[in-house]
Amino acid sequence: MLFNSSSYWLFMIPGFILVSLAQAWVSSTYRKWSQIRNQYGISGVEAARRLLNSANLPNVDILRTQGQLTDHYDPRRKSLSLSQGVGEGNSVASLAIAAHEIGHAIQDAQGYMPLQFRAALVPIVKLGSGMGWIFLIVGLILGGTLGNQLAWIGVGAFALGAVFALATIPVELNASSRARALLTQSGLVSTSQELQGVSAVLNAAAFTYIAALAASLLQLLYYVSLLGGFGRRRR
Repeated sequence: MLFNSSSYWLFMIPGFILVSLAQAWVSSTYRKWSQIRNQYGISGVEAARRLLNSANLPNVDILRTQGQLTDHYDPRRKSLSLSQGVGEGNSVASLAIAAHEIGHAIQDAQGYMPLQFRAALVPIVKLGSGMGWIFLIVGLILGGTLGNQLAWIGVGAFALGAVFALATIPVELNASSRARALLTQSGLVSTSQELQGVSAVLNAAAFTYIAALAASLLQLLYYVSLLGGFGRRRR
């Protein structure tokens, strides 16, 4: 009922396409610029430590993490985790990704409000994503006024995911802006080729968040249309 209708695919296929294109763009861009050595041959870990020191954040730990493009900053542990390719690589892509995550560390240190708002949403969104299915399915099964109310509560829970995706965009764009400034001001990036590569990597990453927001909104619109049609059929 939820996923077998043609209307579901009408809403979701554009989202699937956008997300797939974003992932392909990130992968191809990273693959290209991870093969181009930065002018100083400095690794991602070395660049991260230098940038953290220049930002007066020497106490942020630099850790290793498994996988590819799994790099992230953890505000709870005050730690920066770099994947092997980024941490050990001496490419332009390594500089861009390491600097982007340090942008998040600076946001955290400065109490950047959009970052704090997004962090506050995390436990709520996790709860909502789990409970949303329960309320939606139970509501559709029960029907009637109570069932309709429960189903709309489920949709409201899913809406939190869209809010989180929306809140993520300014946080990520700001981190990328900080990354560009860090790399140029520190002198780690100065050639036109490196500037082009850094922008390419960061722009591709930014599109993934836009695609995620679009997919989340399309999913939400499907549930809204589903309940609207379901309510009309019951009347």
